[in-house]
Amino acid sequence: SPEHSGEAVKEGWHKTTIGDLCTVIAGQSPKGSSYNTEGHGLPFYQGKKEFTDRKIGPPTKWTTSITKEADAGDILMSVRAPVGPINEATQRICIGRGLAALKSSRKVDRDFLWYALLRLQPKIVGNAGAVFPSISKAEIEKLNLLIPSIDEQKRIVAILDEAFEGLDRARANADANLQNARELFENYLAEQFLHGGVGNQTCMVGDLITLQRGFDITKKDQREGSVPVVSSGGVKSRHNEARAAAPGVVVGRKGSIGNVHFVEQDYWPHDTTLWVKNFKGNDPRLVYYLLRGMKLSELDSGAANPSLNRNLVHPLSVSWPIGTDQAIVSKRIADVEKRSIDLERAYLTKLEYLDDLRQSLLQKAFAGELT
Repeated sequence: SPEHSGEAVKEGWHKTTIGDLCTVIAGQSPKGSSYNTEGHGLPFYQGKKEFTDRKIGPPTKWTTSITKEADAGDILMSVRAPVGPINEATQRICIGRGLAALKSSRKVDRDFLWYALLRLQPKIVGNAGAVFPSISKAEIEKLNLLIPSIDEQKRIVAILDEAFEGLDRARANADANLQNARELFENYLAEQFLHGGVGNQTCMVGDLITLQRGFDITKKDQREGSVPVVSSGGVKSRHNEARAAAPGVVVGRKGSIGNVHFVEQDYWPHDTTLWVKNFKGNDPRLVYYLLRGMKLSELDSGAANPSLNRNLVHPLSVSWPIGTDQAIVSKRIADVEKRSIDLERAYLTKLEYLDDLRQSLLQKAFAGELT
């Protein structure tokens, strides 16, 4: 294969394929009428929905019509959108067409094969011409590997197990710190506007602003221009007409309920939003932070299709800096937000570094460079 063409093979290693090292079983979905949630038959997995870091999670569905099976310890590969992720079966299961099972032979240590597939995962691509990118049984079997003796495989696995255990601990700590960094600013906003910030007074949202439902754009009125159309998910298109003046604050009413956007130019607030029609003399940026801190995503009108009603927002009691220079308060909040964003970026960078380090270790392992 192109991956190994022209590549020097380290002494004691040899070229082979997945098909020579293990049996590949392509999943096949049973008839839908055989599915149940009561535990009758075999646990059934259709794809990677229940994948974890290593061992597949508990089943949510069973089938009494067994098609293709995998046994405990088999490596499961996602073969349909996305292609390549792997997990390990924990018991005898039935696999659907979104999975393949790899049963290792005596020629390869199963854990060595696991690490080999982790290394290959970024390079495994499906059939881009399919509706859902996929990889076939034959394509999996043709995947090339360089492998050493069984004893050397076990030595490499022992080194990788220890290294990956340390990396997993570091990643768990970085993940926790990232979550804390993200919550830091939201908690600060809640303290400022919901729990009586220093020098604030209690009032209702309707005393501070007037929210208005946005405007729909009919097909006959769709005219592309430079004016941002702000929907619940953000700026999704452009129009040549503005319906609201900048600066603007827009809240998701339908779809991405509670998303808050600050708009710095004249805009068109879409029907999926509520927009601040009247700031009543209050600082727009501070109003933006107020609405972010209120966690409006937790509110809805109770209808079959959830939506945010302004009549549920206007009566809400909040804490507000009345008689204070609001621009100064807004600047202070912006500084806290920047520190929070900087923390997030630092932990995201660390997570990327740890992922790169994992791939670097795998690269060295399969180049025979681990000592």
